[in-house]
Amino acid sequence: MGVRLCIQTALISLFFLFPFIHGWGIDGHFIICRVAQDRLSESAADAVNSLLPESAENDLASLCSWADRVKFRYHWSSPLHYIDTPDDLCNYQYERDCKDEDGKEGMCVSGAIKNYTTQLLTYGSSSKESQYNLTEALLFLSHFMGDIHQPLHVGFTTDRGGNTIDVHWYTRKQVLHHVWDANIIETAEEDFFSANVEGLIKDIKQNITDEWADRITTWEKCTSNRTSCPDVYASESISAACRWAYKNVTEGSVLEDDYFLSRLPIVYLRLAEGGVRLAATLNRIFN
Repeated sequence: MGVRLCIQTALISLFFLFPFIHGWGIDGHFIICRVAQDRLSESAADAVNSLLPESAENDLASLCSWADRVKFRYHWSSPLHYIDTPDDLCNYQYERDCKDEDGKEGMCVSGAIKNYTTQLLTYGSSSKESQYNLTEALLFLSHFMGDIHQPLHVGFTTDRGGNTIDVHWYTRKQVLHHVWDANIIETAEEDFFSANVEGLIKDIKQNITDEWADRITTWEKCTSNRTSCPDVYASESISAACRWAYKNVTEGSVLEDDYFLSRLPIVYLRLAEGGVRLAATLNRIFN
């Protein structure tokens, strides 16, 4: 209990000490973790509850943006949120692309997911568990599973995943990356759900049950009996970035209803896939 209380205190301190930098945006990560936690097996749910700080009250979503806030203290973690791919190739290769600006291999969101999956697999093994902070491993993994499903977190190197492309979201000046992190989600909440994220979550869950029901088993699977398969998700994201995020957008573009309404289904889909796959990964880890 004492160790858990110390971890809890450190996590909460870090959560409020630093200003926020968007990943999916607060709501995007919240949605993914809420969808995931509702799909956990009994053993995975018990493990998640035991690893979460007591102040979280067994709500993974409440800490799903923790990894964004600690980038200012854990400077080494910044490259773990994204992947830069060669401009205009519209494909991803782990050996070529998963490295930081200094060329250190494995320093990208895909490498991070593999690393924290490996750490969490030591859960319940007393001889190895003390090597890792498994509470932080859970929070990092949950967040990075969200990041890798945001198309522009696997974007082009030159524009830093759309961070240097200035656009207008309706009348507000933004960068393209932020449009996908937050603006599309926030506009959907405002237009369709009275600015309530819970309404959007309910809608996505309904689509998982109905419209996408025949896809869920495919989403959940990993090839070759792997516990996690982030390279698949990264390849999907760069493909979606090219087909939807970057398409017909140039410096100074004004993005309004045509862009919003045509891209919203892609955002819905990626949030749903992220939630379903996070749950499937945690179920494999803790089963």
